[in-house]
Amino acid sequence: MATSKIAITIEEKIVKRLDKLVKEQVYPSRSRAIQEAVEEKLKRLERSRLARECAKLDPAYEKALAEEGMTAEQGEWPEY
Repeated sequence: MATSKIAITIEEKIVKRLDKLVKEQVYPSRSRAIQEAVEEKLKRLERSRLARECAKLDPAYEKALAEEGMTAEQGEWPEY
């Protein structure tokens, strides 16, 4: 996987906490810890966006739509 080097600014108290985790070998480096934190945050944002979009759906309409599709297809299914 390709990586890119970037410069960031972080509060000193967060850096100290980060360094403690690296010293305790929770993470192999600051970079790895920050990368995992960013990945986790991005995944959370994606899940919350999906939840917001799902909340916009009308359950009654979606159920009717699904049932309509099932009814139309049932006649096409082979009998076993």
